Amino acid sequence: MSNRETGQRGTRAMKYILLPILLLSGIALGACASPATQVAPSSGQPAFEKFGIAPSPLPIKHVIIIVQENRTPDNLFQGVPGADISKTGKNSEGQIVKLHPISLAAPWDLSHGRGAFIMDYDGGKMDGWNDKLPAQFQNRPFGYVPRSQNQPYYDMATQYAFADRMFQTQQAGSFPAHQYLVSGTSSALPVTYDSASNNPYDSRSPYTPAPAGCDAPSYSVVPTLSRETGKAGRNLFPCFDRPALSDLLDARNLSWRYYEHRLGTGLWYAFDAIKHVRYGPDYANVTSPSQTILKDISGGNLASLSWVMPPAEEFSDHPDSRSTMGPAWVSAVVNAVGRSPYWDSTAIFITWDDWGGWYDHVKPTIYNHFELGFRVPLVVVSAYARKDYVSHNEHEFGSILRFAERNFDLGSLHTTDQRSDDLTDMFDFRQQPRRFVRIKAPPFHPGPDTLTGPDRSDPE
Repeated sequence: MSNRETGQRGTRAMKYILLPILLLSGIALGACASPATQVAPSSGQPAFEKFGIAPSPLPIKHVIIIVQENRTPDNLFQGVPGADISKTGKNSEGQIVKLHPISLAAPWDLSHGRGAFIMDYDGGKMDGWNDKLPAQFQNRPFGYVPRSQNQPYYDMATQYAFADRMFQTQQAGSFPAHQYLVSGTSSALPVTYDSASNNPYDSRSPYTPAPAGCDAPSYSVVPTLSRETGKAGRNLFPCFDRPALSDLLDARNLSWRYYEHRLGTGLWYAFDAIKHVRYGPDYANVTSPSQTILKDISGGNLASLSWVMPPAEEFSDHPDSRSTMGPAWVSAVVNAVGRSPYWDSTAIFITWDDWGGWYDHVKPTIYNHFELGFRVPLVVVSAYARKDYVSHNEHEFGSILRFAERNFDLGSLHTTDQRSDDLTDMFDFRQQPRRFVRIKAPPFHPGPDTLTGPDRSDPE
């Protein structure tokens, strides 16, 4: 890339770095919670300086964010030593229910939209998971994945670092979750500060899911919600123009890639819903299919920051995918880094985008009417990750963004990254780089439908 091109890219990026500062002058997002809203006090989260480490330079030159689907720690990580994982749940009758094994390939899904969060949370009682389910399905939310199916994940969590206080930032499903994972918010800017609060639906048939993103048909709309008041806002076409972490990377002339199943609309395809990326030169950084990252690693072309989506639903861990191949896919990426020259300079964050309707016993901190949501797992794999370490600090999606901001000296998006910790407690940058040990997992073999299979539209 020429100096002229990099300079132009930096200039374009500055427009979107300055935008939140100009828009938010005099407005503090999430700071005006209603009296009924519990507002968390400042927790003094750890920062690089706490550990005697300057923000830059650090040995981490590459950050990989792997995003899987719809799991909680109680559901996916039973038995991790030292982690706060429950073997029992509480149902809507106030009864204690023993969690039971349910296959990763369960042939059904659970409700996990905004309405499901309200029901499951039940005003903080955390007992609404089975509410309104037919009698024969009452035990479905109270399940955990057996070790025979999640062993690669368990090995990563116990060999490296695991967080038992990682929360999805939003109280809904996949579409807003993936917006938070690139922007630290799902605000429907520039039209409104309100958050995109659920997955898109067909405006002609409100109970029918619709495609997400700027490439969606005109009838696709997404509901919005005021985080401060909880009141419903306008239903909007799911194409926004807010800043994203990519803009900060551009301003530093750092490379980034967003690996996804295929180009176009999709709940997991965050940058298709950000207008200046979708219709600008940065869309060249959105890469399909997802498994291209394996070639980029082996070919010496790993970007400074990579977001990695599942290569198809069968590798996503999503309930109703009828597959147990998610751990094989994630292990393939981890093992590719581990056997490459990138191992000593890479931090891999593995998380899940929402709770998926599965039971989890830990009550989230409520900052406002849309944040935080339920716990999701977080595993950190790196030559500098603390060995067999469980973090009990509160983390959220903004924590991953803040780590990248601090690591690359990017500045801030001025969204939820500002209140988040930076995940420093899960690393020891003073230790010698740890030798990589291959994660044992089934082989990753993308099927013939990987490029053509359908994208999921999550039910509410």
